[in-house]
Order: sequence, then C-alpha cells, then structure tokens
Amino acid sequence: MNAAPVETPVQEVKGLAYITDGSLAYAGHHLHEVGHPVHTHSFVEVAVVTGGQGTHKSLTGCRSLQVGDAIVLRPGVWHGYEDCRGLDLYNCCFSTELLQRELAWTREDPLLGYLLWAGPNSMQRRGMLTTRLAPEALRECVVHLDGLAGLRGRSVLQHRADIIGRLSLFLGYLARAVATDRGEASGSEARTHPAVLDAMRLLESRLAHKWTLNELADELHLTPRYVVRLFRAATGLPPMAYLAQHRVEKAAFLLLHTDQPITQIGRAVGWADQNYFARRFKAHYGLPATTYRRRFTHNTSVLL
Repeated sequence: MNAAPVETPVQEVKGLAYITDGSLAYAGHHLHEVGHPVHTHSFVEVAVVTGGQGTHKSLTGCRSLQVGDAIVLRPGVWHGYEDCRGLDLYNCCFSTELLQRELAWTREDPLLGYLLWAGPNSMQRRGMLTTRLAPEALRECVVHLDGLAGLRGRSVLQHRADIIGRLSLFLGYLARAVATDRGEASGSEARTHPAVLDAMRLLESRLAHKWTLNELADELHLTPRYVVRLFRAATGLPPMAYLAQHRVEKAAFLLLHTDQPITQIGRAVGWADQNYFARRFKAHYGLPATTYRRRFTHNTSVLL
C-alpha cells in the first residue's frame, strides 16, 4: 500500500501545521524515513499507517507503530514521530468548522460520537484516540482516502457531497474498529440521549459561563444525578469534566491564533483565576501555556 508522497496543502511553521488552500478536508501520504519533529495543528487529524515502522511520541508516551495503526488527534494536541523506517502515513485532516457544521450529526451516532467527540478526551487520553484496523478495513479505508485525495482541487461548491461522503465512510471504518476495541457488539450501541446532546451544545456555546452541575441540570429539567449518569454513559466523563476538556482546547486555539494575554484567554474560557487556568492547561497538554504558545504559535497565517 506504499505510495509516493505528493505535494500537500498542509504546511508547518514553527511547529504549527495548517491547511493552506481552504480545503474542507485533505488526504495524502507522508513518508518519514527518520522522524518528524513534535508539532501541533489547528484541525482534526487522523493518521493511518500504511507502510513501514516508527514510534509515535505524544504526551501520553511513546508507542510503536505498525501497518494498520490509526491515530485520531483533536486540534491543539502535540505529537511527533521518531525512529522511523519508511513510515508511510496516510493523513486525513479536516477543520473544526466542518466537524461542527457538516458533521454535527455525528454527535448523535454512538460510534462516530465516541470517535470524534467523546473518546479522545475520555480516560485521560488528552485529545488522542488510537486503534488498529484489520487488513480488510485498512484496504477499504485506503480506497476512501484515495477518493478524498482525488477530490483535491475540485470545486467545493460542486463536490461538497463527495467530500463529506468519502470522509464519512472513512470515519465509519475507524469508528467500528474503536467499538471493537471497547468490546461493543455490532448493533448493541444505544443512541446518545437527547439531553446529553443538549448539554454538550449548551456547555460548548457558553464556555466562559460559570457553569455548575445544578444549573446545567435545571436547564435540562433533570436532576443532577441523572444528568451525570446520562453523560457518563455517553461520553465516559461527567459533564463538568467534559466542559473542562473543551475549555482547554479553546484556550490552546486562542494561544496559537491570537495575541491575547493569557489572563484574558483564561477569562474567555471560564477560568478567570490565573493559577487555576495554569494548572488545568498544563495538566492537559503537559506544558505551561506560555511555553505552549512560544513553541507552537504562528501569528501570520490564516488558519482553519
């Protein structure tokens, strides 16, 4: 399944990767013979190993990679590759705007909702989810990634459905692999409770608000205990922990793409206490906010 690398619309400056041509989504091969420096990115990234070997380095540690391994990374997560020997990655990247608009329906799907929304931030994964694709699933994923790659340069207005379709089919294979990892039998998944979806939207739309569990429960017309039970069943997290994950992700975005003072960013995401903000940010990304900004920021590019 090896393929020669091609010119891509993803560029990296000072450790921050971004899409340069305004694409809704991008797929392409990246071949690493030695390694690739630690970096972060302003989009959702999925890396699928289609050839060679290497080691993936992230805040969660180092993990040996083999053909069939797949890594899902939320925006702002830093990672890199080392000890590579012909490591061929088929990368798929798409913006958070695409996730929140055209792919908003994935919240309601138990498999895709876990893959894209809940799973990367549950169980101390810090924005990253891994799985391994069976050979047949890997072949099918490559077919859809090839199809997505072939749409590069086509008019988004005329081919939006094709782009979303190819991306959705690829993500479906990943989601089923993750469900297998979790021991979920096919057809046994329950749809996400509407109250959980409403809670997610409320929390994400008002990050700066001083939310309490009781206030959230009142908004949903449910008891606090029932809200926690529903939320844990759907996301693996209680609602206030889910809120914290999105606050820190938004803070990372503001650090990378604005020149706002860190104190102002803390207030913008609901953590006005600077010391508390500093602790939460470092706990999630393993770096102080000032170090994260200095290492990865790039202020002059228009990013997705």
